[in-house]
Amino acid sequence: MTPPNRVWRFGDAVTTDDMLPGKYAPLMVGEDRFHLHAFAHLRPEFAAEVRAGDMLVGGRNWGLGSSREYAPQALKILGVGAIVARSFARIHYRNLLNLGIPAFTSDALVDALAEGDRVRLELDRGRLLRFAADGAEEALPLPSVPEFLREVLAEGSVLRFYQRHGRFPGEALPD
Repeated sequence: MTPPNRVWRFGDAVTTDDMLPGKYAPLMVGEDRFHLHAFAHLRPEFAAEVRAGDMLVGGRNWGLGSSREYAPQALKILGVGAIVARSFARIHYRNLLNLGIPAFTSDALVDALAEGDRVRLELDRGRLLRFAADGAEEALPLPSVPEFLREVLAEGSVLRFYQRHGRFPGEALPD
């Protein structure tokens, strides 16, 4: 079984510029390096310390500001496993889902999760496991995910879904 992942907590109104400041955009520093500057101003240690599967927890209006696709792309490259927030900016939320990053709106999960908690996302079982220091597990329910979105997340992104199935999720099959 895979080891648990870490929770990284952030506050309200985290912008796409907070996630990846414009001066570190791919055209400025290179397609192969831009992700190394994720949260450079808010959490300078983030890009070096985040591990594949780690979960971000935010407050209200996560991802507001510009609709920079390279901000969630940096998180995808770094392997962020999921994001839970009280609310999301609409375009950013769609960009996360298009890239296959699970994003959940849940006051209960935001309230329950602390910085550094050890968790494991079990999307197929609709839950998040939290591990106590003594090894005890607590199952926290995830908000329900529509079938089309489960299909996208299972494939890894909307593009991968389309490449494999020749249609977009939720789209009827051709006759």
